[in-house]
Amino acid sequence: MKRELFLHYAYWLSFFIFVSLVKYYVTLDFWPFWLGGIVGTVLPDIDHVIYFYFISPSDLTSQRFNFLVQRHEIKRMMSLLYQTRTERKGLIFHTLFFQVIFLILTFWMLSSSGSLFGRGLVLAFALHLSIDQLIDLMELGNFDNWLRFFPMKLDLDKTKIYWLCSTILLLVFGFLF
Repeated sequence: MKRELFLHYAYWLSFFIFVSLVKYYVTLDFWPFWLGGIVGTVLPDIDHVIYFYFISPSDLTSQRFNFLVQRHEIKRMMSLLYQTRTERKGLIFHTLFFQVIFLILTFWMLSSSGSLFGRGLVLAFALHLSIDQLIDLMELGNFDNWLRFFPMKLDLDKTKIYWLCSTILLLVFGFLF
């Protein structure tokens, strides 16, 4: 759990520092960009909570999660989230189909909105999904959990190419808009 949290926040901080330096977002006037980044980094994990309460509330892990919520054991609850994340097959945000749509919406948001909070939110959200894919690729060696609603199957090489292209696209979005 600590390793995954460290990866998410280390990549987020590095990415946002680089974007801030390139875009000259270095004064206190740009705090909404950073606040949006913090919110966007946390938001994809809401997907797991949606799974526990709405998609599969009768699942054993969901019941364990609810028990920990009732007892206010946040540390154990977070640990359970990260230990069992590969078991959840019905996540909404953690699919390739959602990510493709979200990257299109990210482009739209970045190119048409002047909201610094919104820019930070969509960049951090997309970065979080990309990091989750990288973690799955490194730990599991595949994206099978991400391919549920995707119309074609991807072998390992195509999966790596997709991940690399989507990450480069995210970097381009961050630096150009």
